[in-house]
Amino acid sequence: MISIFIVTYASKILIAMTSYRFLQLLLVSIVILAFSCSPKSEETATMLIYGGTIYTVDDSNPIVEAVAVKDSIILFAGTLEEAEKYKTKETELIDLEGKTMTPGLIEGHGHFMGLGYNELNLDLLGTKSYQDIIDAVAERVKSAEPGEWITGRGWHQSKWDSLPNDMVNGFQTHHRLSEVSPNNPVYLRHASGHAGFANEKAMEIAGLISLSKDGIKSYKVEGGEVIVDAAGRPTGVFNEPAAMNLITKHIPERTEASDRMAFELAVNACHENGITSFHDAGIPRETIELYTKMKAENKLDVRIYAMLTGWDKELLNEWYDKGLMIDKDHRFTIRSIKLNCDGALGSRGAWLLEPYSDRPGHFGHETLPMEFVRETALKGLEHGFQVCSHAIGDRANREILDRYELAFNKIPEKAKNHRFRIEHAQHLHPEDIPRFAELNVIPAMQAIHMSSDRPWAIDRLGEKRIKEGAYMWQTLLQSGVPIVNGTDVPVEPINPIASFYASVSRKTLKGTPEEGYEPEQKMTREQALKSYTLDAAYGAFEEDIKGSITKGKLADFTIYNQDLMTVPESEILNTTIAKTIFNGKVVYSNE
Repeated sequence: MISIFIVTYASKILIAMTSYRFLQLLLVSIVILAFSCSPKSEETATMLIYGGTIYTVDDSNPIVEAVAVKDSIILFAGTLEEAEKYKTKETELIDLEGKTMTPGLIEGHGHFMGLGYNELNLDLLGTKSYQDIIDAVAERVKSAEPGEWITGRGWHQSKWDSLPNDMVNGFQTHHRLSEVSPNNPVYLRHASGHAGFANEKAMEIAGLISLSKDGIKSYKVEGGEVIVDAAGRPTGVFNEPAAMNLITKHIPERTEASDRMAFELAVNACHENGITSFHDAGIPRETIELYTKMKAENKLDVRIYAMLTGWDKELLNEWYDKGLMIDKDHRFTIRSIKLNCDGALGSRGAWLLEPYSDRPGHFGHETLPMEFVRETALKGLEHGFQVCSHAIGDRANREILDRYELAFNKIPEKAKNHRFRIEHAQHLHPEDIPRFAELNVIPAMQAIHMSSDRPWAIDRLGEKRIKEGAYMWQTLLQSGVPIVNGTDVPVEPINPIASFYASVSRKTLKGTPEEGYEPEQKMTREQALKSYTLDAAYGAFEEDIKGSITKGKLADFTIYNQDLMTVPESEILNTTIAKTIFNGKVVYSNE
């Protein structure tokens, strides 16, 4: 009996010890499993931002106290108390000190290399008269070699404070420019990019001056025009690319060194203006090669969403065969095509349904055959490419919507998420406004154009067309389509604050008129911010990776010196960029 008791008691002790050991092992396993299921990358932040108002553009969490970042990805957005759980002694701390932060701003339509070259060449955006242009060229002549081309961009005769006496079809003539630069060919692009102004030396090189004896018939150009005087002599103004090419084909090609310099200047300009992504509206193969090199050299510190230029059919066919290029690093993506279908309003090249109010009988220009738009829309759908068509005039917008609709109807299975765009969509016939929502076509509209163009646009279109169909932001938004905002740089300066101000005030940058032009079309501040962030990301199929401060998205942020969402309207233009954060790193600071 005693032996049985001892054995039984010993067995119970052994079982108890075994159970305790089992529980210990089980507990250790659970702890190890828990840690293995929680990757270290989710536990610690490389950057913690706090201390100011943070607008997320995320409806589920619109304003937060802090944001935690792990390398290039947002880990957390919420309260500071919760965010601090991600902090370690290695975490970079950024105290906003009362400043405001939003998602990184997206330039929804611009020309990246044009931005850079505007820094290198004569920048004429600030000129207020013909005399200003003459003075700028005369100054550049002093340092130029004889025969060296002088180029620049940015003049706009409709924005000058005064006009010269000798105007032809609303443009100045070359004679005074030629006087200050007799030995250097000069070519100055209009701010819109749809006209150019050449001096006599440039026209002599192009072989145009000697043709003047043949009169006006010598200057007919399909898709454009050479402005001539009463005697048929060229005035120096060339309207639309078809005519501009008569001069530009003689300008020496850019070099790799100048391209690299312009590229770096453009990157810096973006950072200084809080721009972290850029929709590049129409690039040729040479620029594709440049961006590829810059990315390989880790110099592409702006996310570029590039549109293939529609001027090069061979390039388009190559990419149809090659397919989309969606960059896993989110630096350089190609999945869209840019078509230039009409001109600009300032140069009277926008294609209108009715003639210009200030040039009877003139309707503007169809700069690309509409048959090619239809063909490209079909091929774009077939191969998965988004089509983005430049259209400013009401006829151009209607014709493009018609061609898009034909393509959508022909292959509807390919048109379920096409996100085709119309770039600018400035002047619409009232009957065509609802068609954007019906066809799911995105208007990419640069609000700053209203601010700078509206004072003289009424001369081109008349009051009725302006009020019924010009810059129809709120009507389009209420119809259910997003608007992609931007500046069309270098047509306008890249400054997003000016475009934001124009969006919400519909005033000139001088603050006029008091109530704004057609005030019922103003955006709210929330709409304006979204047009520069989440809606712009949507316009590039990128709303899942950028455009809002949301866990899992890219860590791109813009920090401002003041709260542009609440300051009085009159103070918005005093807003400056305090910091730009790109890919989880501070790339610009003015402090």
